[in-house]
Amino acid sequence: MLTSPIEMPNGTVDLLVLRVLLMGPQHGWAVCQRIQQVSRNAIQLQQGSLYPALQRLERRRWIKSKWGASENNRRARFYELTPAGHKQLEAEEDNWRRLTEAVAQILATA
Repeated sequence: MLTSPIEMPNGTVDLLVLRVLLMGPQHGWAVCQRIQQVSRNAIQLQQGSLYPALQRLERRRWIKSKWGASENNRRARFYELTPAGHKQLEAEEDNWRRLTEAVAQILATA
């Protein structure tokens, strides 16, 4: 059964990227793959969404990057959370949980 892509609320990509980077430094392609894997292919980020998000998070100093070699020995930029990114992730996760609980409550009772 084919389903259409999930339309995500603003800020969701940032939250997902921060969460994946909590596991440790990753290059952009690995971030995409992890999100796709964990979501069981329900979320498939395109480069046009991922890389602007990475740049935005880096400008906000929630992540930092450095060049390194990927698994296949290619030059890649690796991203990792900063201390400010850890704090932001906690805040974003809390906001997300409160939002989803409120929506679930409305769906269950309205």
